Amino acid sequence: MFFRGLKTNIAINLAVLFLFGMLLIDVVMIILTQRDLLKTEIIKGDLLVAAIESHLAPYFESGSVRFNKTLDQKLDNLVVGTEFSCVLIMGNDTRALYFQGTGCIMKDDLSVLTRKALEIEEKTTRYFGTTWGVLWKQSRYMILSSPIYSEEKTVAAAGILINLEGIYGVLRRSQQILFIYILVNTIILTMIGLYQIAKKTVKPMYRLVKSAENYREDDDLFFLPENEDNEFHTLSKALNRMLKRISEDKEKLQSNVHSLEKANIDLKQAQKSMISAEKMASVGRLSAGIAHEIGNPLGIIIGYLELLKQEHIPTDEKKEYLIRSENEINRIHTIIRQLLDFSRQSNGDLVEVSVHELIEDVIQMIQLQPVISNIHLKRKLSAERDTVVADPDQLRQVFLNLMINATDAISFSEKKSAGELIVETRTLSNLDMDSIDQNPTLKIMYIDNGIGISETDLDNIFDPFYTTKEPGKGTGLGLWVCYMIIEGLGGKIEATSKEGEGTCVALHLPLFNPDAG
Repeated sequence: MFFRGLKTNIAINLAVLFLFGMLLIDVVMIILTQRDLLKTEIIKGDLLVAAIESHLAPYFESGSVRFNKTLDQKLDNLVVGTEFSCVLIMGNDTRALYFQGTGCIMKDDLSVLTRKALEIEEKTTRYFGTTWGVLWKQSRYMILSSPIYSEEKTVAAAGILINLEGIYGVLRRSQQILFIYILVNTIILTMIGLYQIAKKTVKPMYRLVKSAENYREDDDLFFLPENEDNEFHTLSKALNRMLKRISEDKEKLQSNVHSLEKANIDLKQAQKSMISAEKMASVGRLSAGIAHEIGNPLGIIIGYLELLKQEHIPTDEKKEYLIRSENEINRIHTIIRQLLDFSRQSNGDLVEVSVHELIEDVIQMIQLQPVISNIHLKRKLSAERDTVVADPDQLRQVFLNLMINATDAISFSEKKSAGELIVETRTLSNLDMDSIDQNPTLKIMYIDNGIGISETDLDNIFDPFYTTKEPGKGTGLGLWVCYMIIEGLGGKIEATSKEGEGTCVALHLPLFNPDAG
């Protein structure tokens, strides 16, 4: 964590930059110093050649040099003090007149270059060999060759071999001292740079981070540097504006959330009211048939009571009349209980429920209606599994609405005397469906041979307040309520129809999975 700190990263980068910069300067200094030292050696060689020329002047005769012991001694004294490796003087006949140096390994090259200077009458400088300089390999030897003139005529040539190891040694010793200075300077400059940068950037950044950590929603200002007008000051103002906007947006968001929550509650209440209204509408439609169904047993009961008033009826017959009256009363009780069960307010609880049992309850209820007396009702409850998780009251309402719609469609058909309503169930496995990720599904179909639905109306039958019935015959909410209930259970509802031939409304409900959760 320490090496990831801002100050640590700044220090490391500063140190690397300073070190790299000073090393580049050091390389330049080495090159320049080495060049100057080489120039110095060349100048020393030129001075030696000039001195040799002055010493040879008295001994020039007829375009050549006359050597003797005195001249050799003078030249020895001159050359020995220069610390050059080898010195060669060659006459204009290319004969070596003088040579000074022991163990001169470059004697042949020295002779060649001296002879060349004699021939071309120009001074030359050549480098030979390799050795380790300061930072890379360099030439080890330098040979200077220059003609010697007398009365503007070349009478001889001098060649000087210079060993450059001494120059490199001086540079290496200097470089060691420079490395120490570079290291010390890097440390000092890094500390100074780090202090200045930390003062201008890191400390304000730390204050900014600390202020952010201690920020509270009721704070007016987030961070403002004192007596500064720089990027951090601008950043702080921008942050203050941003936080102010965030606070304002948060208040708006909270207000919108509360509004949405209230709207959601109102929407659920409206949906609940619509479901109840549609249920009561269905109850109203059932009432006529149920009233007629109740009237028959009441008439029978009244007849038995009239008979019971007669005194001459035997006791066994009176007992039989009482038993029959009791049966009719139980029949009335069952009819009323079914109606009350259907019309009661749903608590909305989702439980495990048998679809087949609900279908049978609804069939028993709707069979009391006169409109179904001429309709042949078929059951094809062939699904192996029929348990779903749902609100049984709402599911019962869906089944009743679909059966009432089917009976109405048949009653409006010309072939109502041969009306037929089929209630069919089947289990769809994963292989029967489009997606293999779905659970097994229960498919419930209500198939009638009524008047059917046109293609134009078929696309809209699940819309609220849309109805194909005559005014006063329907609310336009029945199929929409069915759609809403089935969708809420994670299922789907769809209809297929052909005008004049009938309609099939299919429900798909996910089957209860005891292994899930």
